[in-house]
Amino acid sequence: MPEFSFDALRRFPDHEAPNLFAVDATDRLLLDEAAAALNGHVPTSGEIVVVGDAYGALTLGAIALLGATDVRVHQDAAVGERALAANAERLGVDGGFRNLPLGEELFTGASLVLLQLPKHLEALHEIAAAVARWSAADVRLLAGGRVKHLTPAMNEVLGRSFSTVTASLARQKSRVLRASDPATDAVEGEREEGDSTASTALRTEHHADIGLTIAAAGAAFAGTKLDIGTRFLLEALPEIAPDARTAVDLGCGTGVLAVSLAIARPELAVIATDQSAAAVASTTATIAANDDADRRLAERITVLRDDGLSMQPDASVDLIVLNPPFHSGTTVHTGVAHDLFAEAARVLQPGGTLAVVWNSHLGYRAALERLVGPTTQFARNQKFTVTVSRARVAGEPRP
Repeated sequence: MPEFSFDALRRFPDHEAPNLFAVDATDRLLLDEAAAALNGHVPTSGEIVVVGDAYGALTLGAIALLGATDVRVHQDAAVGERALAANAERLGVDGGFRNLPLGEELFTGASLVLLQLPKHLEALHEIAAAVARWSAADVRLLAGGRVKHLTPAMNEVLGRSFSTVTASLARQKSRVLRASDPATDAVEGEREEGDSTASTALRTEHHADIGLTIAAAGAAFAGTKLDIGTRFLLEALPEIAPDARTAVDLGCGTGVLAVSLAIARPELAVIATDQSAAAVASTTATIAANDDADRRLAERITVLRDDGLSMQPDASVDLIVLNPPFHSGTTVHTGVAHDLFAEAARVLQPGGTLAVVWNSHLGYRAALERLVGPTTQFARNQKFTVTVSRARVAGEPRP
């Protein structure tokens, strides 16, 4: 194989730390499995598709090691797309890949699909069904993950879309599931139900206790359920920043907070933003599921796929609500939340409000005081804390 330096890859512009890596053993195993599947064949243009590439190891590895050209790539996270572009520039790779949504254009004619296994079975089904529906009849799907995260249910999910599912031997605590022979019944069923931009319709569930229908794509955090942290913040919202005229649901997920704010406060203009393509699709569908002529939610809520708040100008918003992640991939790391706090401080008007719900053991209050401004505990239960931070005004001292 040609030389390719995995060590040159970085996570930038995502959070970087000594225990966070841009490549893992699964990336390496997937590329070796792909080389074995190709068996010396040089892939034609567009033959290889990559899904779930975290920071570019699979895409750039396919180009350098497998001779792939016009690699079609789907990355749910916007920061992943930016990292792939940055790594390509760093390695001197000029083109050779393009980012696409999960759908027909991504998979049409593909004969080899490399997948970093997603966390949720619903997301795996969504991807597998799309591969089976739109790819070439002889397509091979190689789905890799860390052994500790693999379950027999993943084989069963792949078996709904493919007639043949086998597993590789484990290597460095990673394993690859190999799927081939798209199941005719599954493919025809998806064709009847789907459209040209998604493999399956988004799932919906009505929650009578909050008066909302939640819609979710397969990769959306919490799916159609109401995350318990979001529920706790939702209960506190009526009393937080009642005079606000502009608000942002930062990391909007399925859009519960954005939609609830817009319904409760007809005068409020709301931006719902998330770096996840699945979250953006879910929020858009949640808005549609709860909209009517009186609410005009689609007119009053702007949904954006954005890495943090990069699209928002300084000092432009009255209220930001946030249920921050405390994982980076599968690694527990609070740096992501701290980055979001700093972004919120930049975008809030002086004296504006940041409302955050967080697992109490994480102890975010000191960081909020330092990065945003004076912070008070608004509510607390056995697991979560809701804090309200006031954006520091010019000249106000920092702790």
